[in-house]
Amino acid sequence: MRYTLITLIFIIILCIGLQGQSNDYLKQKNDKIEQGSIFTKIINRELPATIAYEDSEIIAFVPLRLQAPIHLLIVPKREIYTLNDASENDALLLGKMLLVAQKLAVEKGISESGYRISINTNEDSGQSVFHIHMHLLGGKPLGPMVTQE
Repeated sequence: MRYTLITLIFIIILCIGLQGQSNDYLKQKNDKIEQGSIFTKIINRELPATIAYEDSEIIAFVPLRLQAPIHLLIVPKREIYTLNDASENDALLLGKMLLVAQKLAVEKGISESGYRISINTNEDSGQSVFHIHMHLLGGKPLGPMVTQE
């Protein structure tokens, strides 16, 4: 009886842990992490990009698929796969990403009219590049962040 209860608890814990991401997504995520980030290739100048900002820790560039008239990706040069993988040691870097977004919003003329910053994390948010990055979006009314029900 004791082992049956322990086994049942173990199975429940295992199932709860697996609810977060589908098997297909996990495979795609692991494959992409193993291949290396497309953003690292941009940072290393292996792929071209229109760079809007760069310093020793952060790069910002125009994405291939614009979602607003002003759309920039703000990326730390050090790979952090998702926001869930960030630690307290990354606090200054994450804060600096916000300040870079603010600076770029001023430069692009959207600081007063308004802008959105967004970090997608894992499957339900649509994260497809596993190198943490912040979207800076503006230049038009953006509407609600998600469909209102």
